[in-house]
Amino acid sequence: MAGICQDRVVIVTGAGRGLGRAYALELARQGAKVVVNDLGVGTHGDATAETPAQQVVGEITALGGQAIANYDDVADWEAGGRVVAAALEAFGDLDAVVNNAGFVRDRMFVSCTPEEWDAVLRVHLRGHFCISRHAVDYWRARNKAGHKVDARIINTSSGAGLQGSVGQSAYSAAKAGIATMTLVQAAELARYGITANGLAPNARTRMTETAFADSMKAKEGEFDIFAPENTGPLVAWLCSDHSADVTGQIFELIGGKLRICLGWTDGPEFDKGARFEAAEIGDRIERLMAERAAPKPVYGAD
Repeated sequence: MAGICQDRVVIVTGAGRGLGRAYALELARQGAKVVVNDLGVGTHGDATAETPAQQVVGEITALGGQAIANYDDVADWEAGGRVVAAALEAFGDLDAVVNNAGFVRDRMFVSCTPEEWDAVLRVHLRGHFCISRHAVDYWRARNKAGHKVDARIINTSSGAGLQGSVGQSAYSAAKAGIATMTLVQAAELARYGITANGLAPNARTRMTETAFADSMKAKEGEFDIFAPENTGPLVAWLCSDHSADVTGQIFELIGGKLRICLGWTDGPEFDKGARFEAAEIGDRIERLMAERAAPKPVYGAD
């Protein structure tokens, strides 16, 4: 199988279903050797007896590609090292990590428990950290040893992380953290030949079935805007050597609509040239808010 990722070795986490599966299959079609990581848990992180990672490996080998299954917990530090080690043992190298694994425990903020909060941040934010840190250790060592490194980190944020989503405070906080971490990784790791970019996917997955099932339903005879497979080509391109000059970006893809997201930046300002009096702050803030462009609303807000 030949393509833009020919012989590049890529780890995809949460690759047993949905978006991760679509990424793994497209990467394989583009010639990548894929580590298909998936615990086989439910949408809330609950244990199941399923082994979707092996099923995806079967699909890839049926296409003529190369892949191995991995069942390590991405949010466990030692396990993250084992995922990277598995790629090196099976394929002799590592070129990209696609951090996709996650689950949701939707709650209004007033109902969210500390345990639910910690579980969501653990799998999303810590999960992105553990795998990527071990991969960076490998790439940095190679760079310092004089080898050319052309590596990729692809992170998964969300519209919830970029603008917030009612009933998803923990998920939104985790995804916002991932977006910011991507910017820092891009700034810090460029010297080693590593790029870092992020995705804010719009796709029909198990995690969207509850909240957005009707709005994301495929319509007979029409282009399936929310098919997970739509995002696969973008991921493959970001993992390829074609994207070497692109880093520190968050991409949003809706069907065939590709968007580069803009993060926080300076807005309207006023300089009094002296200390404000508390009583005059409100009037000035009201004027500044009137001058700025209206932000995108929080998902689900009235």
